[in-house]
Amino acid sequence: MSSDELPQEFQIDVPDEMETGVPADFASVWHTPTSFILDFIAVKQPPSPVSDPESGEVTSITVPGRVVSRVRIPPQQVFELAKALTMQLDAWEKESAPSVRNPGAAEGPDGPNRSSEN
Repeated sequence: MSSDELPQEFQIDVPDEMETGVPADFASVWHTPTSFILDFIAVKQPPSPVSDPESGEVTSITVPGRVVSRVRIPPQQVFELAKALTMQLDAWEKESAPSVRNPGAAEGPDGPNRSSEN
C-alpha cells in the first residue's frame, strides 16, 4: 500500500488561549472566487432606533456588532463543513431539541403543578 492510500489521522491541538472559544451572536457567510469567509459577530450594544431627522419617524434599527473571528476556508471544504454541521445539528436535536422546542411538554398542558380545582 502506498503512502497516498493510507488513511490520514489528524492530531489537532487547540492553543490554550483559544480553548474557551469566543462568544458570537450570529454569523455572516460570504465568498470570493477562491474562498468562503465566515464572520462570527458579537453584538456590542442593545439595538437603537434610527429616526428621520425631518419627520422624527423611526426608519430602522441599528444593531452595533463586531467581528470576533473570521475564518477563511477553500470552496472544497465548504461541503465537508456543511456535512459536519448537519451531523452535529442532528445529534444536538436528538439530545436537546425536545426540551428546547417545547420546554413545558413534560409538565402537562396546564404547566407545572397545576390542578383543575382552581
